[in-house]
Amino acid sequence: MENTYNKIAGHEVGRIIAISDAVFGVAMTLLVLEIKVPEIEGNEHELAISFLKLMSKFLVYFLSFMTAGIFWMGQAAQFQHIKKSDRHLNWINLTFLLFVSVLPFTTAFLGDYIDYKFAIGIYWLNIFLLGLVLYINWNYATSHGFVTTEDIQEVSSAIKKRIFVSQNLYLIGALLCFVSSYLAIAVIIMIQLNYAFAFFSGGKNK
Repeated sequence: MENTYNKIAGHEVGRIIAISDAVFGVAMTLLVLEIKVPEIEGNEHELAISFLKLMSKFLVYFLSFMTAGIFWMGQAAQFQHIKKSDRHLNWINLTFLLFVSVLPFTTAFLGDYIDYKFAIGIYWLNIFLLGLVLYINWNYATSHGFVTTEDIQEVSSAIKKRIFVSQNLYLIGALLCFVSSYLAIAVIIMIQLNYAFAFFSGGKNK
C-alpha cells in the first residue's frame, strides 16, 4: 500500500508553484512588519531623528526583499522546465519554503544586531541553505527525468552555474563583516542588484 501511495502522490507541479507563490508573498510582506513606527511625544526634529534611526532596518529590509525576489525567480526559472514531480520533489520544495519562511526572522535578527558578525553569519546561512536546496531541487528533477526541454544541457549548466557562482559571491560578501557589517550588506546588495538587473554583461549569461 505504501509503495502504491508513493507512486500516486505529489505528481501535480501546479500545487508546488501555488504554495511557493503564497509562502513567498507572505514572507515578503512580513519583512516590512519588522520595521516598527517610532512612538515619540516630541517635536518634528525628534520625529525626524527617530525616523533616521530606522535607516539600518530599511537597509536590511531592502536586502531581504531582494533576497526573496531573487530566490523566487530562481525557483520559477526551474519550474519553467520542470513538468513532472513526485512526493520527494514536493518535500524538497517544502524544505526550500521552510527556509523562505525563516527569512523574516533572520532579517529581524540582523536588523536588531546589525553590528554583530554573528547576525551576518546567521543571515548568510539562510541564503546558503536556500541556494543549496534550490540546487538539490534542480539536480533531483533532472536526474529523475522531470525536466522537459530540448536544450537541457545548456539550461542545466546555466542554472547550476548561477547558483554556484552566486553562493560563492554571497560568502565573500558575508566575510567582509570582519571589516564592516555595513560593507558586507552593501556588497551583498550589489551582488543581488547585478543578478536581478544584469548590470554587467556577464550577468546575462549566468
